[in-house]
Formats: sequence, C-alpha cells, structure tokens
Amino acid sequence: MQSTAIRPILNMLPRQIFNEEHAAFRETVRKFYEKEVLPNTHKYEQQQHVDRELWRKAGEMGLLCANMPEIYGGSGVDRLYSMILIEEQAYAGDSATGFSLHSDIVANYILNFGNDAQKQYWLPKMASGDIITAIAMTEPGTGSDLQAVRTTAVLDGDDYVINGSKIFITNGYLCDMAIVVCKTGDSEKGSANLSLIMVEADRMGFSKGKPLNKIGMKGQDTCELFFDDVRVPKENLLGAEGLGFMMLMKELAWERMLVAIICQAGAEAAFAHTVKYTKERQAFGKAIVQFQNTRFKLAELRTEIDICRAYLDHCMQLEINHELGIDAAAAAKYKISDLYSKVVDECLQLHGGYGYMMEYPIARAYIDHRANRIYAGTNEIMKELISRTL
Repeated sequence: MQSTAIRPILNMLPRQIFNEEHAAFRETVRKFYEKEVLPNTHKYEQQQHVDRELWRKAGEMGLLCANMPEIYGGSGVDRLYSMILIEEQAYAGDSATGFSLHSDIVANYILNFGNDAQKQYWLPKMASGDIITAIAMTEPGTGSDLQAVRTTAVLDGDDYVINGSKIFITNGYLCDMAIVVCKTGDSEKGSANLSLIMVEADRMGFSKGKPLNKIGMKGQDTCELFFDDVRVPKENLLGAEGLGFMMLMKELAWERMLVAIICQAGAEAAFAHTVKYTKERQAFGKAIVQFQNTRFKLAELRTEIDICRAYLDHCMQLEINHELGIDAAAAAKYKISDLYSKVVDECLQLHGGYGYMMEYPIARAYIDHRANRIYAGTNEIMKELISRTL
C-alpha cells in the first residue's frame, strides 16, 4: 500500500499562529510531498538516499532555506514556514528528506556566524538545491558529549589540516559541503577547544562511508565521514577559532525544536490514521472504535497530543519573538518525542496484527520514530539541561 498524506484531526484548541500566507505555503508543501516524494518512497529506501534532482525541485519551489534573506536566495520569511514544511513532511509519512537540517541548521550557522564572502558563496547555492550540506558533530565513542571531540584541525601555514571521523551524519552521503566540528586547541576547558570549519566534499582526503543500515528511516541519507590529512584554507573557518561550542549551543535549541515539531506532527498523523482504522475495522460484529477500551485509549492520546500541541505552538511564538529559552526547547524535544513513542505504540496495538504490516502507515511510523529520542541530544541530556535551570 502506498503511503499517503493525512490531515490531522482538528485540535480542541484552534491554532492561532498562522496566517493566510502560511496556509498557502502549506498547500504548496503538501502537493510537493504528494507528487514528488511519496511515489518514490520505495526507491529511496532501496538506495538509502533521495535523488539529487529532488533537492533541485525543492529549491525551485522555494522550499529550501526559505528563512534566509532574499539577498542570499531565500524568501526572508519567519520560522513558522519551517514548521509548516516539517509538519507536512510528517503528515506525509516521509522520513527520507533531510531538508530541515540543510535549511534550518547548516544555513543558520553560515548566516549567523559566516562572513560576507561565505554567505554570498554558499547560501544561494543551498537555496537553489544545487548543493547539499551537512553538519558533522557526532563521533564514534563521543555521542552527545561534544567537548570530547577528537577530530583535529591543525593550522599549517594558510591551511587547516583535518584528521578524524564522524558518524550518523544526515545528508552525509550526498553532501557537497559539511560543517565539521573540530578540536583546534588544548585548553583544559574542553569547550574552548572547538571550532567549526566548512569542508568541501571534493577535498583530497575527505571520504564517505556507504549509507548506514538503520532499523528505520531507511530512505534518509546517513553515513560516516572520514578526514585523512584534509587541507582546507583557513578562510573556511566559521566565526573565530575556539568559539565552536558557543555557536553550537546557540543553534542547538532550534535544532531541538525541529525534532519536537516533527514528533508532534508525527503523533498527530499516527493518531489520525488510527482513528480512521478503528472506525473501519470490524471485530465481533462492530467497529472496534465502539469498544470502550478503544474509545478511552483514543481519548487519552487525543488529550495528551493537544496539550503538547499547545505547548509547542507557544514555544514557536517565543521563538518568533526571540524569547525561547534553552530549557523550554529541551523540554519540548524531550516531552514530545516521548509522547510520539507512546502514541505510536498505543496506536499500533489498536491496529492489532495489521499494525505490524508495512503496508500500514503505523508500521512505518513504528520503525521510523525511535531515533527522535536520541539525536539532537538524547532525552537524558535534555533532562540534564532542564535541571540546571532549577
């Protein structure tokens, strides 16, 4: 059965953060996923990455780097447009496209910390989809501990010489450039040793592993990156040497919001599919939605979904007003990704044996959702961040 997009069931509380222009953009995004992405889901899963042409089509439709200023190829719109793009991806049941990492994470590092030459060179190409980008943080053995990074960048004349490796890199296999978190100092304070350096994929000594064989999200491009005496000009440094950790901390709050958004929309989609299924599926002579256990389970999930939706939309309003705190973003990421897991598990149970069949959207959600509690900082790290503000 072909995966199909589904409209979420209306919330008890109407959403008030969007306007008519947002609604028009949502319709454009919805049609893009239905026409360009969903028909190719099986193909992307077989090859473990989407086609480059999909990126160019997304660029042509203004779906990449929309938040960037018009002078750099974007549309200069607010981050609610990013929210819409991610929500529609989740409603479509797509886990293959890595647009948000490219547009909402990598582009922001360049816009916020890059110099004029870096912005003018990279951002227009990113907005058009002519190049694909990644950010390389995680290393084998370091996980969420960024201060333990071992990839080194040593200044040699006018070049940095980079050695090390990264793992679990979204967009890594297709990337034309990766922002690499490197150790550039030997201070006892680990956070003072990190720098961000842009490394083009065609640099000698930069190699990529095959796409990683994941249990879910099989169509998403995820791989290892290797750096063996890779020389890049010191002009590729973002910001200043030693400020990498500060830059990462500033942008990670938004990255965690992106995870919260896709988890919220994913939970809504899983719930909507399940309500539809329970109304159609018969057992003991009646639709299973007529059983009290089913109704009560759905009522519980609906309530929790709506409560998290209200909190997430509030956080987004704070983000638009530049008032969102690190602890609030961490809370959104942790709570809503946990909720997504609960919703998917309960909804699969309501499907019975059919919930374990891949032709049903709930089965795909079951294998795709789990990583959300791990990446962008594990949920345990989120609790640590929240506890520090108490």
